[in-house]
Amino acid sequence: MKQLVCIICPNSCHLTVEKDGDGYKVSGNRCLRGEKFATQEMTNPQRTFSSTVRTVFQKTPLLPVRLNGEIPIDQIFPVMKEINKVLVKTRLKSGDVVIKNVLGLNVDVIATSSLLLKEK
Repeated sequence: MKQLVCIICPNSCHLTVEKDGDGYKVSGNRCLRGEKFATQEMTNPQRTFSSTVRTVFQKTPLLPVRLNGEIPIDQIFPVMKEINKVLVKTRLKSGDVVIKNVLGLNVDVIATSSLLLKEK
């Protein structure tokens, strides 16, 4: 048995997950999304996150970025290593791809700011 707090919606349901044959029995959820979340957490936990990348621009040495989708939780540190290698040399706007298909995970690292466009 495992206790989880659902992070899918603002309800923050306290879930109990138990192995039930080939699947999982979930209780404490107020909606079906909680059941789906708990099952995924037990079988293949996924996350998304934000970070920054370095730039060559003096007034904006760091550009905020995020993943445009979820990745397996065990790939967070390998993806961070790739993000840390980046040095942005062109002016980007929010939504522009910084790293396409990072580590073959079908997720892009994208800019979340247009700060570089404003710098002169």
